Amino acid sequence: MSLNLHLLRLFAAVAKTGSFSRAAELLHISQPAISKGVRDFELQVGCRLLDRTPKGVRPTREGAALARHAETLFAAERAAEDELQALRNLDSGSLRIGASTTIATYMIPAYLGIFHRAFPGIDLHVVSANTSEIAALMLAHEIEIALVEGPVEDENLVSQAWRTDVMGLIAAPDHRLAAASGPIDFHLLEDEILIVREPGSGTREVVAQALAAHGVEPKRTLEIGSTEAIKQAVAAGVGVAIVSTATSDDQVRLGKLRVIPIKGTRIERMLWQLKSSGRLDVPAAVAFEGIIREKQDAQANPRKPVAKVRRTDPAPRRQRARS
Repeated sequence: MSLNLHLLRLFAAVAKTGSFSRAAELLHISQPAISKGVRDFELQVGCRLLDRTPKGVRPTREGAALARHAETLFAAERAAEDELQALRNLDSGSLRIGASTTIATYMIPAYLGIFHRAFPGIDLHVVSANTSEIAALMLAHEIEIALVEGPVEDENLVSQAWRTDVMGLIAAPDHRLAAASGPIDFHLLEDEILIVREPGSGTREVVAQALAAHGVEPKRTLEIGSTEAIKQAVAAGVGVAIVSTATSDDQVRLGKLRVIPIKGTRIERMLWQLKSSGRLDVPAAVAFEGIIREKQDAQANPRKPVAKVRRTDPAPRRQRARS
């Protein structure tokens, strides 16, 4: 037998208040509707649930047992409603962010700070991996935000341009290229050990495309799977590398690395946000996306006033697949 939850709610209100009229007031319906509903419910369950007395009504033994279950059931319903409301208002919950290594290490922390100050009740979890691994996590629904260093060709993912990143050639301060009086010729890299990231890295792909576009083929390369390790190797004089300037600014200021300009060449790349086609964004993801877009707009248009982050109730929206 499947209980009619609407009728159960009517019965529970009468059992709780001990009166059909007070139950009607509580539920904002008419007393005849309450009386009819309880009669129908008793017919459905096959037994009398309430004893009618001159002083009101009281549950029968069966009614008391059912009232206890009803109280538990509707308490769980209220708890579910409260939790959903809290999540919509960003008072609690979690947000899982996946970012390719360079972004996670050098760019994400500032956004995390802004988000945490605006929504301290949301637990943040950040996964750092290369672009292909982040794409796989997004497809598996293991993260809600995915920020990567290169677009991903997958019919189940949508790549949206996020921000521009400038790449620069770095060398140790005492490297021969650092002694050049001006921008160097790109082809000089053919005689250097070029340190590159591992396959699957967005940085490596951008570097490979820039080299191919200028017909540059380094005779020797060294593969290292970490931008931090690459910078340390370059500073030690092992070779040179092309990395995001955001990753090298600190060590350039300390004098441990030198950015070498390349004649007639400016290497830029677009950083991307990946979205799963047809997947609804959770409110926390919508709020975080608003922060990263707003901050990027402020950097691109420094004179434009930036609106303060406000607590909102962002409605989930469906993303269209790229045609």
